[in-house]
Amino acid sequence: MAIMIDHHAWAVAFGVLGNIISVLVFLAPLSTFYRIYKKKSTESFQSLPYQVALFSCMLWLYYALIKKGAFLLITINSFGCIVETLYISMFLAYAPRKSRISAMKLFAAMNMGLFSLILIVTHFLVKNSIRIQVLGWINVAISVSVFAAPLNITARVIKTKSVEFMPFNLSFALTLSAIMWFAYGVFIKDLCVAVPNVVGFILGMFQMILYAVYRNTDKVINVEDKKVPEEQTTTTTTISVLSKLGSSEVHPIDIDTIKNPNQNTTNQGDGSENDHTIDVDDDDDDGSSSHQKSLELSSELHLDESPV
Repeated sequence: MAIMIDHHAWAVAFGVLGNIISVLVFLAPLSTFYRIYKKKSTESFQSLPYQVALFSCMLWLYYALIKKGAFLLITINSFGCIVETLYISMFLAYAPRKSRISAMKLFAAMNMGLFSLILIVTHFLVKNSIRIQVLGWINVAISVSVFAAPLNITARVIKTKSVEFMPFNLSFALTLSAIMWFAYGVFIKDLCVAVPNVVGFILGMFQMILYAVYRNTDKVINVEDKKVPEEQTTTTTTISVLSKLGSSEVHPIDIDTIKNPNQNTTNQGDGSENDHTIDVDDDDDDGSSSHQKSLELSSELHLDESPV
């Protein structure tokens, strides 16, 4: 009896700690969405992690409402549903049209269609005696997907050697949360709660290792990117000046015309002068066009080197 009481006390303790840390996990993207709000653009951020997180919270809330004595699961997943809904709404408000339509389709398919299907199947087609087990293992699969959702970001970190869009505080909070909920699942003897958090712990540690490896790379890339436009601008300006000098040599001045200004060559002289002026202007346009193209190229290089 004493052992059972100890297990219950430990379960409550880890469950409360899990709630606190999970709140920090849900609030960790606030800096990301503040950045989106400030720039009025979602940049290269994606809605997939937040949509999968909302879907998982909805399923765990459904699981906790059916399972007895799971009040701590109800509280944290209710909070998660509210926060993730706000994140998705903000993403839809500032996303480009193509990304917005894609996110809305994903929301309709996953958080409305698939969730409704699971709800109907488990409620009407699954026996009461095994409903908790079936729903629990469905949650295990979805929870693993939640932890695996940031893998596309980690792949991009490895490719670009930049951790700009993989904040350390989120990875750290996810790892701590996985530890707490694993312990909670062990003490309440619920494998459906414990198992996915093993995966969460492993992936969280992997993300933190990546951050430690590439955290200083951004500074090096930024310094290099700042040098590229200056060098290209200088080169382009030099080319433009040489083009102007070259145009004056291509169209020599007629000496006879200068010696005999009273001759009836006004129309011919005007035409040559106009041609000369047009050539210079064209060269100016070519120079500015080259300058603009080089700046656009350097901008594209900067975006590729410092992605989302």
